[in-house]
Amino acid sequence: MTLTDALARFDALPAVSTQEMHGEWRGSGVPTGHDMDGLLETYQWYGKSFLSDEVVHPLVFRTRLGQKYAIDPCLIPLSLSRYHALTRNVVARALFRLATPLLRTRSPRARLRAVSHRGVTTAAMVYDHLPIIDCFRRIDERSMLGVMDIRGAAPFFFQLERDT
Repeated sequence: MTLTDALARFDALPAVSTQEMHGEWRGSGVPTGHDMDGLLETYQWYGKSFLSDEVVHPLVFRTRLGQKYAIDPCLIPLSLSRYHALTRNVVARALFRLATPLLRTRSPRARLRAVSHRGVTTAAMVYDHLPIIDCFRRIDERSMLGVMDIRGAAPFFFQLERDT
C-alpha cells in the first residue's frame, strides 16, 4: 500500500474514543515503504497496553516464552530505523535481547487523549517524552488502524487487534 492509499484509508475510517482503546492490543505494521516497515515485528513487538487514559505502555514486546514486557520508548533510538542492515540483522537482534533488562519499564510512558488529527477528533496515544502521537481509527469492533505521527518524519501505519 502506498502512503497516499494508507492516508486515504485512515481518513475514511470512523473516530474512536479513548475508552474504546482500553485493554491489550496485538500490533502489526502496515507496509507503506516507511523505514520502520517490519522493524518492530523483527524484535518480537507484541503491541500496546492501554490500562486507562493515564496508564499506557506504548511498546510491549514478548520473550521467546511469550511473556509480555514494556519497554521505555525513550531508550530506543528511532533514528536507527533508517539503517535497515543494522537494525534487522542477527547481531542487532542479539544485542537487543541482551539490552532488554536495561530497556524494560513498569511505569507508563504515554497517555490517551482525544486529539484532532487530519480534521477528525479521535483517540490518540501521546508519548510522555518523545515528539510522537499515535492516532487511531476504527476498522471494526476488534481492530484499529493507527498512524504514528512523528515530528519531522513520514507517518508510520500499524494495525491493532484487541487481545481477549
